[in-house]
Amino acid sequence: MEPENLLLDQYILEQAGTIKPNVCFLPTASGDADSYIERFYKAFSTLICEPSHLSLFKPSTRDIEGFLLEKDIIYVGGGNTKNMLAIWREWELDKTLRKAWESGTILAGLSAGSICWFEEGTTDSYGDGLEPIKGLGLIAGSHSPHYDGEENRRPLYHSYIQRGELEGGYAADDGAALHFIDGELARVVSSREQASAYRVESKGGKVQETKLPTEYLGNSI
Repeated sequence: MEPENLLLDQYILEQAGTIKPNVCFLPTASGDADSYIERFYKAFSTLICEPSHLSLFKPSTRDIEGFLLEKDIIYVGGGNTKNMLAIWREWELDKTLRKAWESGTILAGLSAGSICWFEEGTTDSYGDGLEPIKGLGLIAGSHSPHYDGEENRRPLYHSYIQRGELEGGYAADDGAALHFIDGELARVVSSREQASAYRVESKGGKVQETKLPTEYLGNSI
C-alpha cells in the first residue's frame, strides 16, 4: 500500500480473475489503526476494485464469517503478529480464514499479514529482538519478511533454522512477494527492481540460502 508504487497491489487484484474484485482489508495487527485503514482506502480507491475493511475492535457486522467469505481477496496488514493471531483465534477468524482459503479466496498481506499464513516465522511482536512464532499453517515451513529492510532479520532467521528452532522456509525483501498456489510456490514478483526472495534451509548442519528467480513487475508496464 505505497501510494507511489501500487505494482504489488495491482498484481494481487489481477489474480482474482474478475473485472472489479471485492478486496477486504484486515488491519487487526495495527489495532485497527484509523491511519492504516485510511491508507488502504487511499491506495485501493485508485485501482479497479470494491474495497472494504473489517475491524474487530469496532465490528460493522455480527456475521463476520459471511462478510469475509463473500470477498474475492482478503488483504492482511502489518503490525503485531502475536496480538493479531490471538485476537483472530478469540473471534474464530482463524477458522474462517481457513474456510476462505479452501474455497479459493485469495489471501494476501505484508509483514504480519505475510507471516501469518505459514506454519511459523520470526516476529518482533515481543519487543526488542526477533523470536519464533506459530502461524495459521496454511503454508508449510517458516517465513521471514523484511529480509533486507532490517539489519538483524537475515542472521537471526539463519540462526533459528540452524538451531532447529524454525523449519526451513522462505524469506522476502521489502517489495518482494511470494505467490503460492495450493500451498506450492508458483512465482516471485517484486515492485522494486532489486528486491528478491530466498529459499532458506538447513543442509548438513549448515544453513543454505538460495536466491529465487524474481520478476520485477515494472518491466510489464
